[in-house]
Amino acid sequence: MIQFILNNNEIKTSLPKGTLLLDFIRYHQRLTGTKIGCREGDCGACSVLVGEIKNNELYYRSATSCLMAIGNANGKHIVTVEGTNIEGLNFIQQSFANEGATQCGFCTPGFMVALAGYALSKNKKNTTTAIEAINGNICRCTGYKSIERAVTIIAEKLASNKSTDSIGFAIEHQFLPDYFSSIFNRLISIHSTSKNELATINTGYKLLAGGTDLYVQQHETMVDSDIDFLVAKPQLNGITQVGNICYVGGATTVTDLFESNIFLQHFPNLSTHIKLVSSTPIRNMATLAGNFVNASPIGDFTIFFMALNAQVILNNGKNSREVPLQQLYKGYKQLAKAEDEYIEQFYFELPAANSYFNFEKVCKRTHLDIASVNTAINILIEQNVITTAHIAAGGIGPIPTYLVQASNFLVGKSIGIKLIEDCIELAKTEIAPISDVRGTAAYKSFLLGQLIKAHFIQLFGLQFN
Repeated sequence: MIQFILNNNEIKTSLPKGTLLLDFIRYHQRLTGTKIGCREGDCGACSVLVGEIKNNELYYRSATSCLMAIGNANGKHIVTVEGTNIEGLNFIQQSFANEGATQCGFCTPGFMVALAGYALSKNKKNTTTAIEAINGNICRCTGYKSIERAVTIIAEKLASNKSTDSIGFAIEHQFLPDYFSSIFNRLISIHSTSKNELATINTGYKLLAGGTDLYVQQHETMVDSDIDFLVAKPQLNGITQVGNICYVGGATTVTDLFESNIFLQHFPNLSTHIKLVSSTPIRNMATLAGNFVNASPIGDFTIFFMALNAQVILNNGKNSREVPLQQLYKGYKQLAKAEDEYIEQFYFELPAANSYFNFEKVCKRTHLDIASVNTAINILIEQNVITTAHIAAGGIGPIPTYLVQASNFLVGKSIGIKLIEDCIELAKTEIAPISDVRGTAAYKSFLLGQLIKAHFIQLFGLQFN
């Protein structure tokens, strides 16, 4: 039995756990404000809020319900646009109306929900962060300037909150209805699953984490599959540091990484790198291990952590073993793991003061797109000499690629234009790109060279002709 709160109502359902939350909301609950758009997590028309208690505190994040299994709603608060309504228009709705920020209205509920989540977030409130909160929402007819004007008004109002009580402020200033004040205690009372049950992983079932790619690929089969939900497993969540080693649970989401003080401290350009990857609602759902096992040749975080020489811990419920991430990929969509193994966690050495890390990506759109080519580099320099180097790249072969020869070539040398140019030529001998919708093989080879140059421009200010 799945139990959760939908808006202000407590839900108990025995529907298959793989049922899409979007379908449950529209067809079983008749809440049709949540729209069906792309069914791939790109448009944001189906956006909902997901409230969850973590560390004895209630957090809300936006999610695309078209990619969310109802089983992942268990023990949580799900909010549709209907659940944000008060008598009359709420502050967000009124701001959009005042600025003419809606036209056909199909996408508008998604914007309303995403901004309601922003009102409850701990983000610094300003126009920039408010716009980032709706970067997963597309409008095809209004034009974004009116939306930006409305968002600015919303952000300015939220910025006036000097307390830490975001829920109380949102209720007082008519962003949200007052039932939100009762949700924390109600979630505690319905969360009856024991910790031992949560910790158990049934490797005989289909294992589902965020579902942001699996539901795109296997929508029909997922609905009726026996599923175990990895994001609910405490042992698969969290980011910890022991000495100079960082351990990351397999079910850790991209947003968890983005909000981690450990990552923010050791990766000063993390915000820039993260913004190149998907959208806010997808980052809120997608897990890092999910990105690894999807085995896409252009997996952004696969490339990111491959350059950090990450070690993956696989578990089959009985035994665990380690595999370097660089050796996890054997062929297109083929992994060096057994069918019953899952990624329990992975770990890597945090960059030292004399380490330099960078991630670059080129795609047809600057944001919210898959890469034509992506690459990451991590090098250690002592007394002006490179002592360790790792370069990884995607989009240049059938698997995420660790550039062994190019990485080894840099070791023992001092950084200079000629060195980098020679490194690029060597890297091109290691790759086997193909022509596809994201570019020709020659273009991808050229891109790899340009992005390797970009690493050294960004990190060391080198100037190439």
